[in-house]
Amino acid sequence: MPEMNRRLVLANRPHGMPKESDWRMESAPVSEPEDGKILARALYLSVDPYMRGRIATSKSYAKSVEIGETMVGGGVGRVVASRHPDFQAGDTVESMAWGWQDYAVLDPKITRKLDQRYGSPRDALGLLGLPGLTAYFALLDVGQPNPGETVVVSSASGAVGQVVGQIAKIKGCRTIAVAGDDRKIDWCVRDCGYDAGVNYKTAKDLPAALAAVCPDGIDVYFDNTGGPIHDAVMGLIRLRARIIICGTISNYNRLGEPDMGPRHLRQVLINRARIQGFLLWDFQHRYQEAITQLAAWAKEGRIKYREDVMDGLQNMPRAFLRLLTGENFGKLLVKIADA
Repeated sequence: MPEMNRRLVLANRPHGMPKESDWRMESAPVSEPEDGKILARALYLSVDPYMRGRIATSKSYAKSVEIGETMVGGGVGRVVASRHPDFQAGDTVESMAWGWQDYAVLDPKITRKLDQRYGSPRDALGLLGLPGLTAYFALLDVGQPNPGETVVVSSASGAVGQVVGQIAKIKGCRTIAVAGDDRKIDWCVRDCGYDAGVNYKTAKDLPAALAAVCPDGIDVYFDNTGGPIHDAVMGLIRLRARIIICGTISNYNRLGEPDMGPRHLRQVLINRARIQGFLLWDFQHRYQEAITQLAAWAKEGRIKYREDVMDGLQNMPRAFLRLLTGENFGKLLVKIADA
């Protein structure tokens, strides 16, 4: 058994943009797994936008992290010790309940044993994990795209957005990428097959820039950001448009404050549009369906996936801040140990 476990705990509850000092590193003896539990060593930890909501005080769909508690997050790793008959030492596993730490005692009920016929361990945090499954179910079940329709995706080069655009192309749609960097736009068009893109940071008139690449309006909007991009899209929605609310990252540093902007109920009424929020947990019973299909599309070369990997547990706060400021390019992971 290993002797010590490093973990990052929440030291201060941030107001506005977090700082690296809002977390502190602690070390403690590695816990023995209880009956029915497993102990695993992290290989990669995931960095995701939802984490900002988990360190806020405002009410959300999950409990906030308390001061002194291990920061939440998903990870993949290898089982070190098991007291559950379905898991053995050496198994590769994924869990959203890992936390920012080297070793985690995991509940098998919410831990997935990985079948590496589908992909590498870190794929379970990207294309075949929360981002890929989110893209699959949110677009296909909520967005319900039809061939020939125009699909607009914000944060299009991110962990979720890059998959959304490629699935939409597979379904015969016209796709428009919105991102804040010309390199990201170019990559979305060149590698992900987006038909056009808009840099929301450099566009002098964002509604006009979107209208130029969506001359017939927008049928499906996959919203990862909220804020001004959402406002610009809502003026262009078509009859029976579907707006998928997957994330509101533009507002994450102002959680609990009013989200000011235009009111769009008239556009929703006139166009008989549908706005629906999305949480992946509602689709747990269908995860294997998505994993199987996404892996098949990747094997066929129909889906490409870009990752942005940093090294070292100590860099988790820095990686998280890179995500919040949009400095990452692709799915952001932190490597903790060699496979």
